[in-house]
Amino acid sequence: MLTSCVKEDFFGYSSYGNIKAFEVSNQASQALINVVEKTVTVEIPGGVNLNEIKLQKLELSSFATADVAVGDVLDLEEDLEINIEAEDGSLYTWVIQAEVASATPQLSNGDFNLWYKTNSDYFEPGESKDNTIWGTGNQGTFILNKLATIPYDRGNDNLAAQMITLNNGFLGGTFGAPIAAGSIFTGVFNPDNLDPKDPEAAIEFGMPFAGRPTKIQFTYSYIPGSENKDKEGNLLPYSDMMDIYAYLEVRSGGTTERLATAWLRSKEEQSDLVTVTIDFVYGELDDSFPDYMKPKDQNYVSPDSVAFILPTHITFVASSSFAGAEFAGAIGSELILDDVVMIYE
Repeated sequence: MLTSCVKEDFFGYSSYGNIKAFEVSNQASQALINVVEKTVTVEIPGGVNLNEIKLQKLELSSFATADVAVGDVLDLEEDLEINIEAEDGSLYTWVIQAEVASATPQLSNGDFNLWYKTNSDYFEPGESKDNTIWGTGNQGTFILNKLATIPYDRGNDNLAAQMITLNNGFLGGTFGAPIAAGSIFTGVFNPDNLDPKDPEAAIEFGMPFAGRPTKIQFTYSYIPGSENKDKEGNLLPYSDMMDIYAYLEVRSGGTTERLATAWLRSKEEQSDLVTVTIDFVYGELDDSFPDYMKPKDQNYVSPDSVAFILPTHITFVASSSFAGAEFAGAIGSELILDDVVMIYE
């Protein structure tokens, strides 16, 4: 009865005409969106024909429309103007700028010094919601008043990411989610796909990336919790382990192929922060590598292209409990991560 009395435009039409997400073919890193200046800057690898850049993703303010659409071919040889109309009819002109990408790109905010405050009054890694490559599972656990990934102060204005495996309490248990593993990843958490029984259902992994690093370096510490249990609360005969891994991927035509893999899974207690370097292994992983490192629902890039092809995306993931997506882990497991760096030779 109450809703029948409220008109659709009761609160007025929106005047917002912003670009919230933007992605084109051959994009080398996340687009830099400047809402104040109404500009979007995209990096494209050298040698790519800027006359034939396809628009692959465009997210606007609610109910806004644009004079371009996903699938359109854009000419980015010069600055390109895009016109956006807000719900209330307000008109905005945005400028799309292309720059030549570095041959040795890094992950933006890989030192985790930037954290922004969300509308729910907690912190997420990045400059802002619209300018970050990083996501966490906090949007899913916040409904239980839990935050499994938070900024960690190392002193001297140096922040890191702290991930803790938490007890979700009685309410979480009733949803079949007894624990929440702290995690951080390149990608986006989409609350529209939130499924309490599947932590990864709401995660869109990966960000644009067009480098060929030989190694990945990061600083971490890890203390596993004392009792590693499965989803039903049964004690497991092995310790909890942390995961830190990265995939270089080639995404094209709706398919994803693995180009390179770097992975560290460890149960060893590392109470002091230590810096380690892990090799990227290009191409198919043979039987000397554990199965968990191998793609389950993807193929590898073809052997004849492994030596030269550029990736289109990178998926980086770190978690305080390696089986957290299955709600298995040890309450109290703690992973601190800082200074993720790509090494090129």
